[in-house]
Amino acid sequence: MYEFFVILIPRHMPFLIEGALVTVQLAVLSIAVGIVIGLVVALGRLSSFRPFRWALTTYVEIWRDVPLIVQLLVIYFTLPEIGISLPAFAAGVLGLSLNVGAYLSEVFRAAILSVDSGQKDGGLSIGMSRVMIYRRIILPQALRIAVPTIGGYFIGLLKDTSLVSYISVSELLRNGVIIISNTFQSMQIYLMVALIYFVLSFVASILVARLERRLTPAYLRAGHITPAGAHP
Repeated sequence: MYEFFVILIPRHMPFLIEGALVTVQLAVLSIAVGIVIGLVVALGRLSSFRPFRWALTTYVEIWRDVPLIVQLLVIYFTLPEIGISLPAFAAGVLGLSLNVGAYLSEVFRAAILSVDSGQKDGGLSIGMSRVMIYRRIILPQALRIAVPTIGGYFIGLLKDTSLVSYISVSELLRNGVIIISNTFQSMQIYLMVALIYFVLSFVASILVARLERRLTPAYLRAGHITPAGAHP
């Protein structure tokens, strides 16, 4: 125990923190891109153009049904065979974004459909365009409804970033494995890695809960909002 706190943590924690910063960058960039993808796909699947809906539904089903690690390996190792070569970090962001975007598209679609259709009819009756109705009426409400679930997916994404270690991205887990290969102290190093993941996820859950409370109208704030959980 003395060695763990006095020697191992001061010696290896800075290198693990470097990996943790990459983990946070991956998660933030991927959730940001994933939100854009999810919103565009959700709106597209609600359109009246059937071939467009089918194409987007195919994307959602493929990315939800194929394991994330396989998607990352295909993007990083297979795409270069057809002339598309990406740096490891960019490949990781692309894979994570496409994956979480597929899940978020269903979240946004459900949130949009949950908004009372009478509000859309009311907007049309006063001469608002469909674009304005979505921008000013439907999407603000849908986004507020979706925030807790988005937060849960973000927390899950923080942990899923560990998979990009398989494509040589020096994030938290990969840095931990590098230390283990040099020290052979797997139990202690994996414990440090686990603690960092816990801290990152716990802080993210608190921030999501505060964001949810901030976006919730005062008259709907009843009781304590619990931190968001991990995605399924």
